[in-house]
Parts: sequence; structure tokens; C-alpha cells
Amino acid sequence: MSEVQTPSSHVPTLTKRSLKPSRAGAVLAVSAAALAAAAVYNTYRARKAERAHPPGGRFVTVDGVRLHYFEKGDGPPVVLIHGNAVVAEDFLISGVFDRVAERHRVIAFDRPGYGYSERPRGAVWTAARQADLLWQACRQLGVEHPVVAGHSWGTLVALEMALSRPEDVQGLVLLGGYYATTMRYDVPLVAPPAIPIVGDVLRYTVSPLLGAAMLPLDVKAVFAPHPVPERFLQRFPSDFLIRPSQIRAESQDAVMMMPAAMALQDRLPDLRRPVVIMAGTEDRIVDHESHSVWLHRRLPDSDLHLLPGVGHMVHYAAPRRVAEAIEAVATKQLNVGSARQAAPA
Repeated sequence: MSEVQTPSSHVPTLTKRSLKPSRAGAVLAVSAAALAAAAVYNTYRARKAERAHPPGGRFVTVDGVRLHYFEKGDGPPVVLIHGNAVVAEDFLISGVFDRVAERHRVIAFDRPGYGYSERPRGAVWTAARQADLLWQACRQLGVEHPVVAGHSWGTLVALEMALSRPEDVQGLVLLGGYYATTMRYDVPLVAPPAIPIVGDVLRYTVSPLLGAAMLPLDVKAVFAPHPVPERFLQRFPSDFLIRPSQIRAESQDAVMMMPAAMALQDRLPDLRRPVVIMAGTEDRIVDHESHSVWLHRRLPDSDLHLLPGVGHMVHYAAPRRVAEAIEAVATKQLNVGSARQAAPA
């Protein structure tokens, strides 16, 4: 006679099987809720940062892109282009902006996606594209034959401005730039927010939180071996760097750094404008031998100024020397082809 199983004999088996999908669903629900909460918090934090630090400059709309910029002074024009993970105010806080404005009309742009400047989707924001946009802005603002000074990633834009329209540039001052296509091992770490769709999720959820945690160490690294200046700590809008919108620009520019340098390689010998190259010998972000010395050897009309004991933030360590270099280019008072070491000031 066969054994008859009662319904209760099946309960343990059904319960075990049903727990797995329910647990998975619970994990997914909790994860989704956590991501949503992070997105709300990061959006709130970005808006709070903007309310605490409203635009301090002016706006110009070029080719449908709204750019924010600072302007001061009269005289021959100078355009300042900041690097990655900062904003135009970097030049104001360093003191370079005011020093240059004593003799020049100086304009410092927030590059597309930084500060209060827009970076529309649907375009690859190469250094060449950014250079073209800044040229259009200069034309609209009545800026003719400027000295263009760039720091770090901004040097790539400055070089593109000079190479694309050499007759329109008075000369260049390049600070702590990346020029040779050397390997950047940090790129894979910062690249994910640049990935379509996946990057959008990351930059509204995880990336700002990680960025906030890493920010103090990153700031120390760029100023090393010098301590972080008190004026930077007090005045720089650090929360701007971890806004979802700016994270996208920072990540995209990091990914584009090597291609941007590669795009310049064969054209560098064509640059026949006065160029001053400045770099710190203790730069832990961009090696001065592999980049600044390398570029100096390829530009016959360049001066190289190496600052002993100075790191990546040359314009903070030696704002007077940067202003003097800009003045030398503006007045064409250069020791063409020279390489010098000088104490920062």
C-alpha cells in the first residue's frame, strides 16, 4: 500500500525554495532604495554647494553653450585656462589673476562642464573642441591676440588654441602640463563616470561619495611637497568638484588626456609662437622631465623654467613668476630656447 503524503509534508521544501527569490528581491529593493537615496542626497548637496557659492563672474553664450568667466583689468588681453578637477577661480585664489590684471585685461574661463559652464551631451569634448569654443567666446568678447596661459589639462587646450589659429595668439605660458603620451595609471580609476548610462548612475550615487572621501588626499597630492595653502582651504569651492555634472566633465577629460596629447604630437614643430614652459621639479602628478623638458626640446621658440622643490600647483607656489612669464610673452622679452632653474616667488 503506497504511502500517502499529507500537505504538511511539503511545507519545508516549498519554504526553502520560495525564500531564495524573495531574498534576492529584497536585496534588489534595498539596493535600489539606497541608490535612490544617494542620488537624492548628492543632488541636494550639489544644489546646496551652488547656493553657498553663486556665480561670481559673467556669462557668454557661444554656439548654444553657456560659459562662465571672470574678467578684470585693461590692456593687452590674457586668457587663463584651468586644469582638471578645479574651476576658473583657481587662478583667482592663487593670486595670478589679480597680478596679471594690473597690466592686462585678463579673462579666466570655466571650461565646459566646470564651475558654472555647460557641457552639452552629444559631443566629444576634446581639447580641440574646447579650444574652438573658447576662440568663439574670445571673438564675441572682443579679445584679440591674447597671451594664453594654461595649467595642467588646460595646457592641452592652450596648445590647441595656438596650433589651430597661430596668427591670433600672442604666445603661450604653460604650467605643469601633460604633453607626451606617457601611460596614466589613474585613468581606469576615474573613467567609469564617463561611460554612457552606467556613468550616469555612478556620478549621481557612488562617485560623489567616493570623491568626497578621497578629496583631502587628492588636494594634498597636487600641492605636495608644499602644504595646502590656507587661502585655498578657505576660498576654493571644493564641493563643486563632486557635483554629478562636474564629475562627468572631469572623468571625460581624464579619459581624453592621452588622445589629446597624441593629437598634438606631429603638429608641435609647427608652433612658432613665443612659449614659456614652467614646471615644478617635485611634481607628483605630471613628471617634469617626461613632459615639460620633453616639450621644450620640441619647441625651438620656448623658454623652460624649472622651479626646484615645487609641485604641480606652480601658480600657487610662484604666482609672481607666472605673472612675469605672461608679461614677458606679452612684450616678447624672452630668452628664446633657454632652460633655467629658479627659486619660486
